Amino acid sequence: MAFTDLLDALGGVGRFQLVYTALLLLPCSLLACHNFLQNFTAAVPRHHCQGPANHTVVTDHGSGAWLRATVPLDRLGAPEPCRRFTEPQWALLSPNASVHGAATEGCKDGWVYDRSVFPSTIVMEWDLVCEARTLRDLAQSIYMAGVLVGAAVFGSLADRLGRKAPLVWSYLQLAVSGAATAYFGSFGAYCVFRFLMGMTFSGIILNSLSLVVEWMPTRGRTVAGVLLGFSFTLGQLILAGVAYLIRPWRWLQFAVSAPFLIFFLYSWWLPESSRWLLLHGKSQLALQNLRKVAAMNGREEEGERLTKEVLTSYIQNEFASVRTSSSVLDLFRTPAIRKVTCCLMVVWFSNSLAYYGLAMDLQKFGLSVYLVQVLFGVIDVPAMLVATTSMIYVGRRATVAAFLILAGLMVIANMFVPGDMQTLRTAQAALGKGCLASSFICVYLFTGELYPTEIRQMGMGFASVNARLGGLAAPLITMLGGFSTVLPPVGFGAPSILAGLAVCFLAETRNVPLVETIEAMERRVKEGLSRKDAEEKREEISLQQPGVSPLRETI
Repeated sequence: MAFTDLLDALGGVGRFQLVYTALLLLPCSLLACHNFLQNFTAAVPRHHCQGPANHTVVTDHGSGAWLRATVPLDRLGAPEPCRRFTEPQWALLSPNASVHGAATEGCKDGWVYDRSVFPSTIVMEWDLVCEARTLRDLAQSIYMAGVLVGAAVFGSLADRLGRKAPLVWSYLQLAVSGAATAYFGSFGAYCVFRFLMGMTFSGIILNSLSLVVEWMPTRGRTVAGVLLGFSFTLGQLILAGVAYLIRPWRWLQFAVSAPFLIFFLYSWWLPESSRWLLLHGKSQLALQNLRKVAAMNGREEEGERLTKEVLTSYIQNEFASVRTSSSVLDLFRTPAIRKVTCCLMVVWFSNSLAYYGLAMDLQKFGLSVYLVQVLFGVIDVPAMLVATTSMIYVGRRATVAAFLILAGLMVIANMFVPGDMQTLRTAQAALGKGCLASSFICVYLFTGELYPTEIRQMGMGFASVNARLGGLAAPLITMLGGFSTVLPPVGFGAPSILAGLAVCFLAETRNVPLVETIEAMERRVKEGLSRKDAEEKREEISLQQPGVSPLRETI
């Protein structure tokens, strides 16, 4: 009998599963805040050069007049953000006056920032503008590099040490590094701690999903997995509200980091995955956890009847061929696993590339960053509801493929919208981002179901590494807009369409029990191919012998 049958016998989707899932999804909602935090903490306000230090403001001139005399105007009539006159041009104070050929220089004495919306950001604190503007993007890239490293490290550790230990450590690391980011006063320290925070993203999201999936019976997996996506969307809305109320960047940083200390404290109660414990020969601890689950689900008698022998009878066929150790080579060693890995590499990279390309720099849409953040979050809700319904009644493969292809088409179509129609461009981008968010969470669940328990975390970690490579590549694609405005939409949209086609080569996992070992997965694929070959052979015989039906032939 399968392990999922044992979970059904102990209460199915009971009180334990509901509480357990809620406690894991709550941190995931605040985790989304850190992913998009720099939309607020690194916002770029309007700015212009500070006046020369060796000049004083003449009392009969207001500050506006002083600005007009010391800072040239750009082509839109706004003060130039990165240049100033070497000497004040008082002639410009006269109506209709202009000065041609006046010498200019860089902002040697710093900048004056508009603090009406953001009283402080890292851009203001460390002057990450003009020649130093790339450092702002560097900080976000360093965070994404941390997410990439975390996917490789925590994905491997979770298969060796279990799901719970890396998860508990990630909560603590995020709480400490997040608070330290708000405390220390140098840009270098900021980047180091943001890197450490990025590492925890993978440790939390991957292990949370695996624990939810591995403790959930087959019929509850779809809803539980999609709830992770809703929690991530909720986090984006929470971020918009918290950022609106808490404007100084250090206080905002601290506000979204401190709750992880609470998550760290209660995570000690969360039981380890019994699937993982059984795979690694820790049957006594697995038995204790299962009895606790039975008691919480109101099935205490069934839990008391559980023994090591009864437990073994459930899982001996599924776990008999498990190896004591695994490596990343196991993701490519056998045909079925290799096919899954190669397809998922394309899917995760492309999905992440397009998703972060749209969501990481909200100021480019020309509207209030708070409004765009809320719009992007609100659009995700109906998109995920559609995705949830589709995964339940249609299947994972068709849902993921359709959303990826639709998102790619919408991103490409956005380049045909005129630049002055900012509202339409923002709305269309929000719809594309909603499709990408839905496909992203579907892929998380789909990936967890495709890989066997033996290497599930390693597979998800490796897939997540490819997603982080996509996140790192997103700013590079955005930079191509300096050469042609066509390149970014095509660079984000075309890979998304390609990923949708790659999904079609994967197996459907709707209502299919989780596979526990590599050997079991290879056997399932071979059996499926054998049945297909037999059906094709019977069809061929029936065509050659018109008087004999396939049914009669089998009889």
